Amino acid sequence: MCQLLGMNCNTPTDICFSFEGFSARGGKTDDHCDGWGIAFFEEKGCRIFIDDKPSVTSPVADLVRRYPIHSTHVIAHIRKATQGEVALQNCHPFQRELWGRYWVFAHNGNLPDFNPENMGFYQAVGDTDSEKAFCIILETLRQSFPSKKPPLEKLYPVLRQVTEQLASFGVFNYLLSDGEHFFAHCSTKLSYIVRQAPFAAAHLIDQDMTVDFRELTSVRDRVAVIATTPLTDNEIWTTIQPGELLVFQDGWPILLEVQ
Repeated sequence: MCQLLGMNCNTPTDICFSFEGFSARGGKTDDHCDGWGIAFFEEKGCRIFIDDKPSVTSPVADLVRRYPIHSTHVIAHIRKATQGEVALQNCHPFQRELWGRYWVFAHNGNLPDFNPENMGFYQAVGDTDSEKAFCIILETLRQSFPSKKPPLEKLYPVLRQVTEQLASFGVFNYLLSDGEHFFAHCSTKLSYIVRQAPFAAAHLIDQDMTVDFRELTSVRDRVAVIATTPLTDNEIWTTIQPGELLVFQDGWPILLEVQ
């Protein structure tokens, strides 16, 4: 299956260190070779880079590794195809507009019996179960709140309900963000780490690379990194439990209860 990488923080930060290790899994240290993509939010704008080449050989991925784009919300994905051909239109993350904001989604898993006949306003461009699930999520939110984005306390239960419905079809790990809120759902495997003062050095699992965050951060900085499997071997990562839907804000996870 695919792998996910996300970042949420309280001040714009680059993801070069984490992406260096993550992208190595796209053909060097793992076999996720069917395309990749990454999205960076900058206020209400969003930069998306996707390629159907493996991330270890993609010139676009090389650009991202060398380009320190600063963002508070980042979603990345490396693909090992289960549904849909290896093609640009099937590369994650996917992007759509809702309530005047871009929404970005990436999925790890497989929904083998998920074949919606009518997705409503949102339609899939490619032929993956992932993009169809994203369309269903946004259509559900749009129908529940037609005019504008509701407060998080009202949005979360609706997102939770549609997530549970989709997860009943199979494995449904995902990352979702609109640049304001960052959602992470675990179906089988997802972990995170929060880096904050006092910072320390971190060493990648997939590359022999170490960064001392004390040299790059201030005492006010806080960064949450979410990944399918931990990216470093000298830090303690927190395992997200199956069925949990976390909201990250300003580099910190919030577990909201459904009323």
